[in-house]
Amino acid sequence: MTLAFRDGPLYFPVTAYGADGEVDLATTAQVLAEGLAHDPGGVFPACGTGEFHALSSAESLAVARVAIDTVAGRVPVVAGVGGPVGQAVASVRELAAMGADGVLLLPPYLVGSTQEGLARYVSAVAEASTLPVIVYHRGSARFSAETFARLLAEQPTIMGFKDGIGDVALAQEIVLAARRVRDDVQFFNGLLTAEASQAAYRAIGIPLYSSAVFAMAPRIANAFYRAYTAGDADACDRLLEGFYHPLVALRDTTPGYAVSLIKAGLRLSGAAVGGVRPPLTDPGDAHTERLRRILDAGERMLAGS
Repeated sequence: MTLAFRDGPLYFPVTAYGADGEVDLATTAQVLAEGLAHDPGGVFPACGTGEFHALSSAESLAVARVAIDTVAGRVPVVAGVGGPVGQAVASVRELAAMGADGVLLLPPYLVGSTQEGLARYVSAVAEASTLPVIVYHRGSARFSAETFARLLAEQPTIMGFKDGIGDVALAQEIVLAARRVRDDVQFFNGLLTAEASQAAYRAIGIPLYSSAVFAMAPRIANAFYRAYTAGDADACDRLLEGFYHPLVALRDTTPGYAVSLIKAGLRLSGAAVGGVRPPLTDPGDAHTERLRRILDAGERMLAGS
């Protein structure tokens, strides 16, 4: 049941929009294919960086189908599902039929719940197909160690846990509880700009991480990944100080920039991916120029290495 990711950063591609604001599947496929040329370990379409929150269920499934067709079995494709439980269940069944390799289960829509209610939500999706499910520990989907361990015992299709909350003590508690139940669970760091916190996450048993940066600057993301997997702390530190920390500082100026900056970076490279859908906002000229300088600095670091 474990997803067979290749050796490389996990790729969370953007969803492109045309001038009319509608999803542009052709450009989405083109940009995704360009990213594939840089050898990611897996592809996660219509997830956070792909603006799952802003897509209709039909749009998210169309984006996933494009990813499946474009990837053509080279690496696993794990598509985003979530929101209302009925929508999530229907989507996971569609994704299984179209050949997805797994799903990333985002939080339920709007409402909070008890741990029992959260477990029922996850179980409804896990039981809807045989696809492997990675649960996203984020927002209203905040799991206790007891709840996640129970889900692993009851739902064999749950094979992953992605932390997007940043409570390292709780994350370690969940890792340890999960290991007592099953030894086939994969753990992911899903914090914003995850490279900036990955050293800490690896130390508590979470070796995999999302790379939104790969979607706009794959050479830089690959350089960090190679240094990280080789245990080259000095190279990681140089990239953190020269590229990732300035990017995080810019990201933190404005809510939603974790996605908006990625699309802006692609536009700077000439990709016609459009802007972001509301409620996110695109960076203005000053922030776009600041992003350009950060990207240029990262590329110069690679040239000088």
